Amino acid sequence: MASFPVNPTRLDPYKNFKFRLKWDGKYVAGVSKVSSLKRTTEVVEHREGGDPSTSRKSPGRNKFEAITLERGLTQDLNFHDWAGRVWNFGAALGSEVSLANFRKNLYLEFYNEAGQLVMAYKIYRCWVSEYQALPDLDANANAIAIEHLKLENEGWERDTSVTEPVEPSLGTVAA
Repeated sequence: MASFPVNPTRLDPYKNFKFRLKWDGKYVAGVSKVSSLKRTTEVVEHREGGDPSTSRKSPGRNKFEAITLERGLTQDLNFHDWAGRVWNFGAALGSEVSLANFRKNLYLEFYNEAGQLVMAYKIYRCWVSEYQALPDLDANANAIAIEHLKLENEGWERDTSVTEPVEPSLGTVAA
């Protein structure tokens, strides 16, 4: 049976600028950009012995692309501290990496224009593979300093418990 949207009158697609990101059960302050969630399934080609001119295709391994987070540079140390769990410069021999807690699960929330939660994704077993603490510095620029985290992950899935809300209505306007 086909599933129909809760709000069949909505014709406009959602905008991409309202979102929030959580890890360790807390919202991460100031995240201004999250790269796309992308999964690729490898193609395994094979052929049957009696059919030499045609190859068959079947699905192979899934690969989940790294996710990049960006935010304006502040005194908040969340990005810095997490990146330090993978490799901590100057730590004593044997304690450069925190194998016990360098991975985190993330929760990405996506909102409509009215600020209502419309979708969410669970992103599993993330760890920092690249950290940019400072951008290129330019005395002639007029821009926000941005820090970046590149996160490897082992998969994601949509949180199907989040359903489309009833959108608010402003009512009728008297003429």
